[in-house]
Amino acid sequence: MARVARCVPGAVDGGCVRVAVDGPDGSGKTSFADDLAAALRALGRPVVRISLDDFLNLRTVRYRQGRHSPQGFWEDSYDYARFAADVLTPLGPGGSRRYRPAAYDLKTDTMLEPEPSTAEAETVVVVDGLFLHRDELAAAWDFSVFLDVPFPVTAERMAHRDGTHPDPEHPTMRRYVEGQRIYFRTCFPHQRAGILIDNRDFDAPRIVRG
Repeated sequence: MARVARCVPGAVDGGCVRVAVDGPDGSGKTSFADDLAAALRALGRPVVRISLDDFLNLRTVRYRQGRHSPQGFWEDSYDYARFAADVLTPLGPGGSRRYRPAAYDLKTDTMLEPEPSTAEAETVVVVDGLFLHRDELAAAWDFSVFLDVPFPVTAERMAHRDGTHPDPEHPTMRRYVEGQRIYFRTCFPHQRAGILIDNRDFDAPRIVRG
């Protein structure tokens, strides 16, 4: 992880550095992003951690194309306008550095308006989430990682974590697996990422490219 942390570029003119940790559901994005944040702090760099899952749309929006729709999962899961307004713009070039870390509460299915926080100058903003290399987000990142883990492995992990079916081809998994396949076909995140990492072994991530 220290090697990846050393690859994160420095800030320009006191601004922030925006870093994406992308990959399939169950690929280990949250843990990887947490470990990367810790490695960056060990290098003396200030860090803000953000999860795109805190910028979900309301359930009525997420499921407006049907609860089993892969297209709906791909198109309607996240509130990208709020994510841009609350995170990417204020923590981007020339931004105010006043950001909000969350816009949605999953338990209550309500939108949030937390008081803004102010990031230090030269903060590294580490964001984990699905679909971070889609067209409207890809250009925002100063550095990005894609965790390459096959669906049979991620489905097994999700089964342990969420109680879902361990077979990625099972009908109950179609919304999520096919939605992510749409993303792969449309946006080529494996190629867009600055670093591609084989994360099948949580304890030994392997840099494939970058």
